[in-house]
Amino acid sequence: MTFRSRGALAFALAAFLVNTPSCARDQQLVSITIQPDIETFGASTIPVSADAGLSVQLRALGTYIHPPVTKDITDQVTWGSNDIQMVTVNSTGLITATGLTCGGTLISATVNTNSSTGNRTSSGAIVTANMQANVVCFTGTGGGGSGPILTVMFAGTGTGSVTSTPAGISCATTCSATFASGTAVNVAATANGTFGGWANCDSVNGQTCIINSLTADRTVTVTFN
Repeated sequence: MTFRSRGALAFALAAFLVNTPSCARDQQLVSITIQPDIETFGASTIPVSADAGLSVQLRALGTYIHPPVTKDITDQVTWGSNDIQMVTVNSTGLITATGLTCGGTLISATVNTNSSTGNRTSSGAIVTANMQANVVCFTGTGGGGSGPILTVMFAGTGTGSVTSTPAGISCATTCSATFASGTAVNVAATANGTFGGWANCDSVNGQTCIINSLTADRTVTVTFN
């Protein structure tokens, strides 16, 4: 083969490589990690209502392949909360305690990968991750110093929360508070579903249990259906 023919072959091969479509694969999101993965608001000695407005910024990290890389995708995911009565989350990943109820809920970050990062149509898949957000229920002393203890029990198949006036009780599960002897206490119920009633109150006004004068330990029961 002459030098001229070898040069022509090399030129033809280069032209083929330039004009052949790339077989490179688009970058693909395979998993999401939320930081932090657990966040807890409040304390057992603090009424749940006092937690209202406490907030933490979450981050969503996406793991990709082709090539492997990790990116901050906090502003690209869809955020959601399993219990917005307890903890809300906005479009930027800021979670906030509502001060209405306590317990635990899952916060999710989701991406629907209908297209690649190069905006090419793909088969599509849902990639999601969860973190745990907790609000500690109030179980400590509150309301008025030493004196009788008022306990609220929960019954029924539904859920809800209760809050007392004066402050001391604010919870969504069984809790107690101490009030000065002779204190008049109102405990208002908020149902997530259907309010079923109060038991062992002096009287009931709507969804509020009224105790005219708490002079001894007492347990009242609220029912949610």
